[in-house]
Amino acid sequence: MYKEELSIFAIIKGIGSASGLVLKQHLLYVIGDNSAYVYQYDIRSKSLKKIEILAGLKTLENIPKAEKPDFEVLCNYGDQLYIMGSGSTAKRNLMVTFDLLSHQIMKHDLTELFSKIKVQFAIDDDNLNIEGAIYNGSDWFLFNRGNGNATKNGIFKIHGKDLKSANKIAFTPIMLLKTNQVLVTFTDAILHQEQIYFIAAAEDTTSTYQDGEIVGSYIGSINIKDLSLNFTKQISTHQKFEGITLLKQNAGNIEFLLCEDSDNDVLETTIYRLVL
Repeated sequence: MYKEELSIFAIIKGIGSASGLVLKQHLLYVIGDNSAYVYQYDIRSKSLKKIEILAGLKTLENIPKAEKPDFEVLCNYGDQLYIMGSGSTAKRNLMVTFDLLSHQIMKHDLTELFSKIKVQFAIDDDNLNIEGAIYNGSDWFLFNRGNGNATKNGIFKIHGKDLKSANKIAFTPIMLLKTNQVLVTFTDAILHQEQIYFIAAAEDTTSTYQDGEIVGSYIGSINIKDLSLNFTKQISTHQKFEGITLLKQNAGNIEFLLCEDSDNDVLETTIYRLVL
């Protein structure tokens, strides 16, 4: 993967700390990890709409770190958007569903699920950090970013639609790469033609709460049937990409859109096009 295959697709003013995105036809949905909105960006008209998914907060954007819901996951199945917290603190256990047709918003507390995961797989509070998710109609795949001190990078596979009452849970550890003595760990993933395409970052920290120096970002793929790793390639030496969505598939290549979390309070987001 060469640097010139990464280019700027759009610069969107009004969105900060982008952490996930989903493209549905010409509408790009984006979340930020410190925001109470899901954002709808029309790539044709370049217009932005804010959809409030959380109420009762003192501020709806640039929510303080200790209070933010830490929405790190935005995934889609059918007409539903699923927005999920990372589970890294008690305030980050919320999932919100948004119906693209009716615009109905529903909230789901995932405390019970995350508690089961911690007990069953001996993962403490400092090492649970859900950064991506895939739902295929029958199973959930949750991508734990193993940047904590226990390096629990891997995939939780959960059978069934209802995450709150999940009973059948399996964990597959996924060892990616190590660069400059820093592990490369998941930041998001999508499903396309029975292949999981993921992005990952090497961040010089052993905390799921505090940010560290970025020393590389990567893309790779995993076979969804046996969760075997196909490849991992570097796409940047200094950027931290936290969201991925499919743009289009051609005969010779596949194109994705990526969003970058700049870890600051500026309400501006750059969306990148990646050709693979």
